[in-house]
Amino acid sequence: MKPATLPVLPLAAFPPPEAAPAGRRPYYVQRLESHAARFPGVSAPHAHDFYLLLYITQGSGTHTIDLQTYELRPGALFFLAPGQVHGWALSADAAGYIVFFEAAFYHRYYPAGRLHSYPFFDPGHLPVCYLLVGNNRLLSIFEQLWQEVSTTPTDEVVAAYLFLALELAARAYPAAPAPAAALGRQQVREFSRLLNQHFRREKTVAFYAGQLSVTPNHLTAICRRVVGHPARELILARVMAEARRLLHHSADSVAQLAAALGYDDASYFSRAFKKHVGVTPEAFRRQR
Repeated sequence: MKPATLPVLPLAAFPPPEAAPAGRRPYYVQRLESHAARFPGVSAPHAHDFYLLLYITQGSGTHTIDLQTYELRPGALFFLAPGQVHGWALSADAAGYIVFFEAAFYHRYYPAGRLHSYPFFDPGHLPVCYLLVGNNRLLSIFEQLWQEVSTTPTDEVVAAYLFLALELAARAYPAAPAPAAALGRQQVREFSRLLNQHFRREKTVAFYAGQLSVTPNHLTAICRRVVGHPARELILARVMAEARRLLHHSADSVAQLAAALGYDDASYFSRAFKKHVGVTPEAFRRQR
């Protein structure tokens, strides 16, 4: 069985909820609670080929981006550039706004250099800004943007609201990190990219360290400092996240799934899964 690659979702995978949308749009704006209900599969790790903004107004949870997990709470504003890998765990009452847009849409109205200059889209910077819950200025922009897209949107107006949201976010974004911290996050992000490409067959720290031209000890130290976990744990966590996804969505046997994940011995895979998740693969599948 050929293993599936990490999903890289295009904007077309998220059609607007209207029954008869007027053609494909280069943007998508929705309330988070509605989006999560329509597309429950996006909680699993995946990437996009577009930009993403996520503003939280209510609830709690976690948002994992390029291996690093961030708290999801009211006032949190997340930023993702194309290619970044993320997944989330939302509380039942989580609410807010989610915005997708293609780079070409922004470039149609504003200079390309401006989009690339925002610090929160730089891999060396944090992909989240925690705003005061009472920061109604940005909240008002997201509300008006959603209302515009929910009716008969005019692209120029949508672009203007988007530009204003990014500009206000840039004002609120914290100062640039120290060079060492920025380099560490860049290395972890590159490790994340490599891990999502190779985790089914390559499970050693030495392989990824070699790809990054660093020593295994250096990679372990960087991951521990930036993410809080050593590289070996991150590799296993990525494998087991995919195992959970396959057990939930696939009808293949445990032996077939083990083989797809690079395990020659299905029993060894089952023991590793139980140690990491707490239950056997069969028991986990029965919980669906």
